[in-house]
Amino acid sequence: MNVLIACDSFKDSLTAVLVCQALERGIKKAYPSTQIQLFPMADGGEGTASIMTYHTQGKWVEVEVQGPLAATVKAGYGLSADGTKAYIDMAEASGLQLVPRPLRNPLKTGTFGTGQLIQKAIDQGVEKIFLGIGGSATNDGGIGMAKALGYQFLDEANEELAGNGEDLRRIVKIIPPERSFPSLEVLCDVNNPLFGPMGAAAVYGPQKGATDDMVAELDTGLEHLARQVEASLHKKLDQVPGAGAAGGMGYGAMAFLNGTLRSGIEAIMDEAHFNHALEQADLVITGEGKIDDQTVQGKLIKGICQRAQQFKRPVIAVCGALLASTELIQQIGLQAAFSIQRQPVTLTEALEQSEDNLEALGFNLARSLAWNQD
Repeated sequence: MNVLIACDSFKDSLTAVLVCQALERGIKKAYPSTQIQLFPMADGGEGTASIMTYHTQGKWVEVEVQGPLAATVKAGYGLSADGTKAYIDMAEASGLQLVPRPLRNPLKTGTFGTGQLIQKAIDQGVEKIFLGIGGSATNDGGIGMAKALGYQFLDEANEELAGNGEDLRRIVKIIPPERSFPSLEVLCDVNNPLFGPMGAAAVYGPQKGATDDMVAELDTGLEHLARQVEASLHKKLDQVPGAGAAGGMGYGAMAFLNGTLRSGIEAIMDEAHFNHALEQADLVITGEGKIDDQTVQGKLIKGICQRAQQFKRPVIAVCGALLASTELIQQIGLQAAFSIQRQPVTLTEALEQSEDNLEALGFNLARSLAWNQD
């Protein structure tokens, strides 16, 4: 039996690598001769850059940039082994985890640090950039990022704006830099437009600390930004599915850097040569922290199932919280799904026990499938 273990991280508990390793230990306890290939994964959100760097045998570069509240933070990005590609997570410089809960206010946060990361990668001479945009603390339409790369956003007094969410509706002129940018793929798995009832502010603003009044102000600002971009750059992109991702970073990357939006899981699988791994596998085990009705909407597990179906490989999923019906499990494309929880526990206890529970589940899965390996 050749088993491909391709799991995402379990949020707040284990990295993707540790999840895969725990399952491997359990399977090896049951059947030591099982052939296992570890293939840690991500879906375009936090951790994507490190996973893509891992699979391309690249190197991780740590730098200091401006955080979402303008204070200096340490952030990193990946370079492929040949130096031609860069892998960047927006969350490294502009992530919600960088903002203490009492200070979360997307009117005050910005993406300037993400632009600095992009510039540092450009300074390395890369030809292509992959930008994962999950986990952001911002709702600035990407203007902070663009400012770091040479764009100017001016107010009615002809003064340059700082580039935060509250500046959006104050823009009266956009001056682009006289430069070109490398090819940019934005890893995005949501379909929200830039503004409106399903836009960046209305859907994602509250989880970043926005009150109802803030949401209204941000939504108005994003619509104003779109009109200014149409007037200054002659681009109409606000209704492109995914434009509203990450507080409008999907839009900003397209408008200011000529980026293209792409499914995160698809990009990662292609960059990491997932098809080659699938060809050698008899069974795929995947997993992430939760399986629910969102899983069928294009996240990691669904993406892996779709790719595995092309090779007629069965997929089993493991998770912390299994909130999917049997019908939904089939709709996702899974052979079966299992929770690692063995008894009622608090969330804190569940997070602490994840590694041991994954190992135990790996053992039990192998035994229940009766792999004749010895």
